[in-house]
Amino acid sequence: MNRNDDTILIANILDGQTGIYAVLVDRYKDMVFSLVFKIVKSREEAEEVAQDTFLKAYHALPRFKHEARFSTWLFRIAYNTAISRTRKKQITTLAIDENLVENYSTDEVHENVNQLDEQQQLELMKNALKTLSNDDQMLISLFYNNQQTVEEISVITGLTESNVKVRLHRIRKKLYAEMNQRVGLLHA
Repeated sequence: MNRNDDTILIANILDGQTGIYAVLVDRYKDMVFSLVFKIVKSREEAEEVAQDTFLKAYHALPRFKHEARFSTWLFRIAYNTAISRTRKKQITTLAIDENLVENYSTDEVHENVNQLDEQQQLELMKNALKTLSNDDQMLISLFYNNQQTVEEISVITGLTESNVKVRLHRIRKKLYAEMNQRVGLLHA
């Protein structure tokens, strides 16, 4: 996903070759869907939000200033659209006990997790991720799955870069704590 390639496509779309927008949709549809799905938690709703995102982006394309990558700008639209949708539905999330988060050793977690086979490790991580709030899942997904930088996540979410760093650190701690607790249950 070359930034220059996106820029050329956008210029052609704005010059009236609107059919080219399908190339951008095809290029980013999976990442947008993945991002919004982590927020809205429903496949059907994620599909609707993704469609809304691309429609909004298309209409806003003349206002795209090329200050950030197109993907960052698009993810910002997707994030805002998904958050707006969830606020309307008043979705509640499961919180992890903060005391548990503070009382763990990362070395102990690594040691315990390394005793599991690869499939068990993947299942452990998958289950630990499910315990995170929608926002936390989205931040982790942007950083690790979509390989967005802290600066890009800041643009997408509207958080400061410092806040993004702190939240990513806390999310990792929550994941370690959850994984440690789950490994303890496996060994009990």
